[in-house]
Amino acid sequence: MIRLTLYTTQGCHLCAELEARVAALTRQPITWQRIEVAEDQTLLARYGERIPVLADEAGNEMEYGHSLEHLCDWLRARDWLDESAFSDETKPEAPARKGRYQRNGRLFLG
Repeated sequence: MIRLTLYTTQGCHLCAELEARVAALTRQPITWQRIEVAEDQTLLARYGERIPVLADEAGNEMEYGHSLEHLCDWLRARDWLDESAFSDETKPEAPARKGRYQRNGRLFLG
Protein backbone atom coordinates (compact mmCIF):
# COMPACT_ATOMS: atom_id res chain seq x y z
CA MET A 1 0.00 0.00 0.00
CA ILE A 2 1.36 3.38 -1.04
CA ARG A 3 0.60 6.30 1.29
CA LEU A 4 0.83 9.73 -0.29
CA THR A 5 0.03 13.26 0.77
CA LEU A 6 -1.17 15.70 -1.85
CA TYR A 7 -1.01 19.40 -1.11
CA THR A 8 -3.88 20.77 -3.12
CA THR A 9 -6.70 23.26 -3.29
CA GLN A 10 -10.31 22.98 -4.36
CA GLY A 11 -10.78 22.83 -8.12
CA CYS A 12 -7.11 22.21 -8.92
CA HIS A 13 -7.19 20.41 -12.26
CA LEU A 14 -3.43 19.79 -12.13
CA CYS A 15 -3.92 18.01 -8.80
CA ALA A 16 -6.64 15.78 -10.25
CA GLU A 17 -4.44 14.99 -13.26
CA LEU A 18 -1.51 14.14 -10.97
CA GLU A 19 -3.65 11.79 -8.87
CA ALA A 20 -4.89 10.00 -11.98
CA ARG A 21 -1.40 9.74 -13.45
CA VAL A 22 0.07 8.35 -10.22
CA ALA A 23 -2.71 5.76 -10.03
CA ALA A 24 -2.11 4.75 -13.65
CA LEU A 25 1.66 4.54 -13.30
CA THR A 26 1.77 2.58 -10.05
CA ARG A 27 -1.16 0.19 -10.43
CA GLN A 28 -0.98 -0.33 -6.68
CA PRO A 29 -3.47 0.62 -3.98
CA ILE A 30 -2.87 4.19 -2.83
CA THR A 31 -4.05 5.86 0.34
CA TRP A 32 -4.34 9.58 -0.30
CA GLN A 33 -4.21 12.30 2.31
CA ARG A 34 -5.29 15.53 0.66
CA ILE A 35 -4.30 18.71 2.44
CA GLU A 36 -6.16 21.87 1.49
CA VAL A 37 -3.55 24.65 1.47
CA ALA A 38 -6.03 27.52 1.12
CA GLU A 39 -7.37 26.97 4.64
CA ASP A 40 -4.04 27.60 6.37
CA GLN A 41 -1.92 30.72 5.84
CA THR A 42 1.33 28.89 6.57
CA LEU A 43 0.53 26.14 4.06
CA LEU A 44 -0.68 28.70 1.55
CA ALA A 45 2.59 30.60 1.83
CA ARG A 46 4.62 27.40 1.48
CA TYR A 47 2.67 25.58 -1.25
CA GLY A 48 0.33 28.13 -2.81
CA GLU A 49 2.25 28.66 -6.03
CA ARG A 50 3.75 25.18 -6.20
CA ILE A 51 0.69 22.91 -6.07
CA PRO A 52 0.30 20.14 -6.71
CA VAL A 53 2.99 18.90 -4.35
CA LEU A 54 3.18 15.21 -3.61
CA ALA A 55 4.86 13.79 -0.49
CA ASP A 56 5.66 10.23 0.50
CA GLU A 57 5.39 8.83 4.05
CA ALA A 58 8.90 10.02 4.88
CA GLY A 59 7.95 13.58 3.93
CA ASN A 60 10.00 13.66 0.72
CA GLU A 61 8.24 16.10 -1.56
CA MET A 62 7.93 16.22 -5.30
CA GLU A 63 6.68 19.18 -7.25
CA TYR A 64 6.37 19.62 -10.99
CA GLY A 65 4.45 16.34 -11.22
CA HIS A 66 3.05 17.45 -14.55
CA SER A 67 6.36 16.35 -16.08
CA LEU A 68 5.97 12.64 -16.83
CA GLU A 69 9.72 12.07 -16.69
CA HIS A 70 10.09 13.81 -13.32
CA LEU A 71 7.12 11.92 -11.84
CA CYS A 72 8.40 8.56 -13.15
CA ASP A 73 11.86 9.20 -11.70
CA TRP A 74 10.28 10.00 -8.30
CA LEU A 75 8.11 6.86 -8.39
CA ARG A 76 10.98 4.70 -9.67
CA ALA A 77 13.23 5.85 -6.81
CA ARG A 78 10.65 4.39 -4.41
CA ASP A 79 10.21 1.21 -6.46
CA TRP A 80 6.56 2.14 -7.14
CA LEU A 81 6.71 2.65 -10.89
CA ASP A 82 5.03 -0.02 -12.99
CA GLU A 83 7.36 -0.04 -16.00
CA SER A 84 4.71 -1.56 -18.29
CA ALA A 85 2.31 1.23 -17.33
CA PHE A 86 5.03 3.75 -18.11
CA SER A 87 5.56 2.11 -21.48
CA ASP A 88 1.81 2.35 -22.17
CA GLU A 89 1.86 6.06 -21.25
CA THR A 90 4.69 6.82 -23.65
CA LYS A 91 3.45 4.93 -26.72
CA PRO A 92 3.08 7.27 -29.66
CA GLU A 93 -0.48 7.96 -30.70
CA ALA A 94 -1.70 6.94 -34.12
CA PRO A 95 -0.95 9.66 -36.63
CA ALA A 96 -3.85 11.85 -37.62
CA ARG A 97 -5.34 11.18 -41.01
CA LYS A 98 -4.45 13.67 -43.68
CA GLY A 99 -6.49 14.66 -46.65
CA ARG A 100 -10.08 13.76 -47.38
CA TYR A 101 -11.67 10.61 -46.00
CA GLN A 102 -15.13 9.23 -45.49
CA ARG A 103 -16.47 7.49 -42.40
CA ASN A 104 -20.04 6.33 -41.80
CA GLY A 105 -21.22 8.21 -44.86
CA ARG A 106 -19.74 11.53 -43.71
CA LEU A 107 -16.92 13.34 -45.48
CA PHE A 108 -14.07 14.65 -43.35
CA LEU A 109 -11.26 16.96 -44.38
CA GLY A 110 -7.90 16.47 -42.99
